[in-house]
Amino acid sequence: MISSDSFITAIFIPAALHRSSFAFRADRDSFPVTSAVSSWQRLRHSANSYLLPLDLLRRVVPAGGVFQNRVRLVQSQGSRGVRFSGPPQSLSFPAAPLFTNCNYFPAEFSIVVTLKIPQLPPNKDEYIFTLLDGGSDRLLLGLRLALDKLHFLLQVRGVTRRVTFRAVGLADGRWHTLVLAVTGHYAILTVDCGVPLELQMQRPFPEDLSTEGSVFFIGSRRRWNGLFSPRLSILSVPEVLLHLPVKPPANELPLYPYEAEVRVSPAAPLCGVSETGQLWFSTEKRGLFLCDGSMWITMLQETEKLDYVEEHQDLLTISETFDIEVFSIPSVGLFMATANRDLGSTIYQWMNGRFERYQNISTHDAQAWKFFTVGRESFLVVANSGGNSVEEVSVIYKWSERTLRFVAYQKLNTHSARDWEAFHIQGEAFLAVANHRQGEMNHNIESVIYKWNTNTKRFEVNQTIATSGAYDWEFFTIGPYHFLVVANTFNGKSTVINSTIYIWLGGMFRIFQDIMTTGAIDWEMFQIGNRFFLAVANSQRLDSTGSIQYNINSTIYELNMTSQTFVKFQDITTSSALDWEFFTVGDDKFLVVANSYDGNSYSLNSVIYRWQGYERFVPVHTLSTNGCRDWEFFTSSDGSYLISSSARQALSKILKLKTHHQH
Repeated sequence: MISSDSFITAIFIPAALHRSSFAFRADRDSFPVTSAVSSWQRLRHSANSYLLPLDLLRRVVPAGGVFQNRVRLVQSQGSRGVRFSGPPQSLSFPAAPLFTNCNYFPAEFSIVVTLKIPQLPPNKDEYIFTLLDGGSDRLLLGLRLALDKLHFLLQVRGVTRRVTFRAVGLADGRWHTLVLAVTGHYAILTVDCGVPLELQMQRPFPEDLSTEGSVFFIGSRRRWNGLFSPRLSILSVPEVLLHLPVKPPANELPLYPYEAEVRVSPAAPLCGVSETGQLWFSTEKRGLFLCDGSMWITMLQETEKLDYVEEHQDLLTISETFDIEVFSIPSVGLFMATANRDLGSTIYQWMNGRFERYQNISTHDAQAWKFFTVGRESFLVVANSGGNSVEEVSVIYKWSERTLRFVAYQKLNTHSARDWEAFHIQGEAFLAVANHRQGEMNHNIESVIYKWNTNTKRFEVNQTIATSGAYDWEFFTIGPYHFLVVANTFNGKSTVINSTIYIWLGGMFRIFQDIMTTGAIDWEMFQIGNRFFLAVANSQRLDSTGSIQYNINSTIYELNMTSQTFVKFQDITTSSALDWEFFTVGDDKFLVVANSYDGNSYSLNSVIYRWQGYERFVPVHTLSTNGCRDWEFFTSSDGSYLISSSARQALSKILKLKTHHQH
């Protein structure tokens, strides 16, 4: 069954590819949706018959386009597809009429599917099609889709075997055309004319797979379980809107040259030029939104507003905590890693509305954690700033699905490391370390960017960048451009120095813009509508005379599209600011700053600022903190939270954001 957000335009099983070229075209102006396949090499089957392309989808679409309740024509992103809502048995047909001269399935073949489906839950599998033995319900052949996998299922010597293509992003709410070619020991998957993925099967595809008495099922495996199925409640929509006409009656005016589509989902669908004019009903925000070509505009919404902040949990840590990293591991849960000064660091798991200790990891004056993924694997990397006099080492830990723990994976030599940043560019994984100083006095050293080697499965040095007391890296993307900005803190004489934004060009990062900062500790990039901002946390002003100031301005910069540079947008007075955190509640945008020291006391108020448009960011909440070092925002099924860490005491605080709904 195809839900209101999931469609299939065509399922073909053409003649065998045998490594020949092909072309695929979907005709948007006719129904049933037709496709042309050219340059297929027709291979003679063992029964001396030619096997022509077979359109499986056409077999379950009513002839002449006369729709019943179980089949509907749906228009999406300029393409027409069909959506099914009937029981599995209604979407089936016997295989016998397709195999008139020979009952054996061809040993070499390809399957072409065009579909669109929203993101699947981690534990959800849905069938695209299956071929079942009509008597025993035994699966002979099939395609099954999971969150980031595509399974090709086949019967070999009475045993069902599975070939799994991993990291295949098909469930993203966009149209995709996939071609699966099977020949001998190999299954080759091509998605959207991309680079083919080739897997070797343990056994070759059987030449004696009998189709006698078998039945094809579209979108199911005969049972309700595993169907393409709605996961959201259905809105009460007038019946006339459920069936988009292909052509108006002869006596009526032509249809408008645009199409309206209503999506129903908790997460925001894609909103781009091709989605202009489409509607989205958010089940989470309880509102109706319109895509203007770049962002979702509120039309009608029950708005969630931040009311106040209340203490939720006091988390006693092993020692003072410099950094907190909150992350999720699919099918396992929500976690938090604390970077502690002494006695190692700790990973906590969110259980029953609280963080509970999960795993202790040996670290050396840990300054920061960073969670990242490479393919299907999950990693944590720690920035160790301490070590023996000979060697300072930071460590990458890998999540073990066997032990359900993080285990040491790779060690990297660093110099008083303060931060790690993980990012991907064009499908390749990178890590950037902020090396703060070498020895006690040398702050003008090189920080390093590492790149994942797919052969060795290790990170290797890709580029070095000269930095001055580096404290933080922030990666961000604007349009097709990738940026890295470093927070340079101290050059050995002064904290009033340039921090630098780098842009990715020609396979490396090159200088894009220098910005004068004052003991910069942290950068936070965020976007509001079509505007892009960078906020820097300035910690202290130390000049060549030795005088120190802690109550100084931290600054928010905005990207000026005309000059193609970041320009000063707003100064905010802070007290040795060490971190900015941007977060959203409903339609409201917020920044919270970690104020740590004013020259006399570490017991200070950190402040939440709200975006007020013309008034810029204005203070709306004060939070009592002691030597605040880091803020992290996260959401769970029961609400939104802020976590603060302290560099002065072994206590982190979890605060719950209390909201109310405004109509």
